[in-house]
Amino acid sequence: MSDNIITAATVHLDVDAGSDPAAVITYLAENLGEAGRTTDPSELSRAALAREAKSATGLPGGIAIPHARAASVTTASLAFARLSNNVDFGAPDGPADLVFLIAAPEGAASDHMKLLSSLARALVRPDFVAALREAPSDERVVELVDEAINPAPAGSTSTSAAPAAGAAAAAAVPAAGTKTAKTLSPDSQKRPSIVAITACPTGIAHTYMAADALKYAAERAGVDFHVEPQGSSGTTPFTPDVIAGADAVIFATDVGVKGKSRFSGKPVIESGVKRAINEPDKMIAEAVEASRNPHASRVDGSADDGAGAAEGSASSLSFGKKIQQALMTGVSYMIPFVAAGGLLIALGFLLAGYEIANKTLDSSKTLSDGAYIALNNSLWDLPAGGLGQYLGGVSFAIGALAMSMLVPVLAGYISFAIADRPGIAPGFVAGLVSVAVGASFIGGLIGGLIAGAVCLAISRLPLPQWARGLQPVIIIPLFGSLIVGGLMFMLLGKPLAWVTTQLTDGLNSMSGSSKIVLGVVLGLMMCFDLGGPVNKAAYLFATTGLAIGDTPQLEIMAAVMCAGMVPPLAMALATVIRPGLFTEPERENGKAAWFLGAAFISEGAIPFAAKDPIRVIPSMMAGGALAGALIMAFGVTQRAPHGGIFVFFTMNHWLLFLAALAAGTVLGTVCVVAAKQFGRSASRQTAAPELETIPA
Repeated sequence: MSDNIITAATVHLDVDAGSDPAAVITYLAENLGEAGRTTDPSELSRAALAREAKSATGLPGGIAIPHARAASVTTASLAFARLSNNVDFGAPDGPADLVFLIAAPEGAASDHMKLLSSLARALVRPDFVAALREAPSDERVVELVDEAINPAPAGSTSTSAAPAAGAAAAAAVPAAGTKTAKTLSPDSQKRPSIVAITACPTGIAHTYMAADALKYAAERAGVDFHVEPQGSSGTTPFTPDVIAGADAVIFATDVGVKGKSRFSGKPVIESGVKRAINEPDKMIAEAVEASRNPHASRVDGSADDGAGAAEGSASSLSFGKKIQQALMTGVSYMIPFVAAGGLLIALGFLLAGYEIANKTLDSSKTLSDGAYIALNNSLWDLPAGGLGQYLGGVSFAIGALAMSMLVPVLAGYISFAIADRPGIAPGFVAGLVSVAVGASFIGGLIGGLIAGAVCLAISRLPLPQWARGLQPVIIIPLFGSLIVGGLMFMLLGKPLAWVTTQLTDGLNSMSGSSKIVLGVVLGLMMCFDLGGPVNKAAYLFATTGLAIGDTPQLEIMAAVMCAGMVPPLAMALATVIRPGLFTEPERENGKAAWFLGAAFISEGAIPFAAKDPIRVIPSMMAGGALAGALIMAFGVTQRAPHGGIFVFFTMNHWLLFLAALAAGTVLGTVCVVAAKQFGRSASRQTAAPELETIPA
């Protein structure tokens, strides 16, 4: 069966595949390409590197398991390298010398997923890892993998019938297990029963490794244990009697828990999935302690299946990381409103002119001309300007309504990320009050955080059983909205509105060198992580100011858009000017990057940055800084939040915009070509020669 997963041609022993994870992953992906397992190695390596960026795949014991799904993968496959020089994949105990690249097709069949998950589980067994290090040949590695994956263990495991010999084995394993054994005294009337959920974003490796690591830790501690891995090879849910008999629950997940309400009221220990792999004995001990602690944290069944529930509340995350995740959740839900509303407003300008944004001289002075036209006319009663003006007014009115939701949506989903669904209503209330008192974007951020914290605190109040059913639908929304709304109106609204006013006035007063410095900073931020948190912060700053509509805010939007277009265009130009510096897949990516850059999709440069970040990212930042500075110096304004050159009609000086874009693109291209010319990337220096010398 393993012939369909791994062959001697995809095994490499004692090789130098590069000095960093990107080089090793690229090396193994290209090897799978040569073996006919993927039609596009660069796509596979990009997907694996994107997964690596979310969470490092290094494991204790010198192991790394980068993994990904990709449409180009033709069959579920493994590539293995035993490295001659260890590479740091982020494991807590140091770099790795054993690396498996797990490649799965996008629509992988469940039997292949089970084989891959079986390998992941084998990697927590010391005997299997030791055998890999001692294997004398490629064929022996294939045999070891075959022996590991053929049993294909079931997804749900119980150790309740573990023999007494298991306890003896536990005594032979000291380390963290000793703490658990001390917790469970021989005089205990009843062995604690623990249930666990494990889940990771791809559901291929970490999900099952965490499940088995917890299982072995439970055996060492003499604890009844059941685990439900929610992974790609299928999930076998707990039976009701198992859940009913559980004394505590472990959620070791990086994604939402499916069926969370099943465990409502149970003591819970939460963490990311990697902690269960690194510290399983400690987590079992914590679960046993929680089962005996009447004040332990308990599962809130009202937060069932929330997409960010596990990730946002993982106890292993720092406070700052939790706040960052909450803010990014709010931003991710807000951006579709920005894109839809902003482009509809731009379409309204195209059809009816900029005057539809002006206030009317009619009795409805609070309405824009566009909104007034939309509300007071129909297709059967067109305004004096005809069909074009009417359609423009309707488009502008719809866009303006969508843009008016920015702050409420931002605050609502920040609160959701902290307190799950019960926090949405109070978060929206906080955002609406923020708009009403003039606190705008800053008020939405603060209000969303307060709403989430208040709702989370209310959800943890010890209520009678009869009241728990009312908690998520009445108690939390009612009191959460009352508290956060009252705070915003009575205490925080005016101070936050003052801060917003000062910021706006400061931007309006910017001129000369100070304005150019702002353009440089925004350009650097847009090119620093190409769609990551820093990039999103700059974009959010620009789009929220877009709703104000003053000239400085419109210039900021132009600077952000122009700088964000530079990286893909610069890399596309570099592949044309010096194609010899790039691999064939990179040259193909360069062709696509022309359109992506023109459309203001900064992520078009990610394949290049992921493979060679040291040379690519600083070069792109230089180009972006120049573009942002020139936009501010030229006084270019942009009324649309997205679209690149395809929304040129919303710019006041589109020729100057193109000039700034060209200058930034050329500088970025010159920098990246020079950097690659005087020092090839590690992946090209080390990986390619090895691929030529290793026997098939």
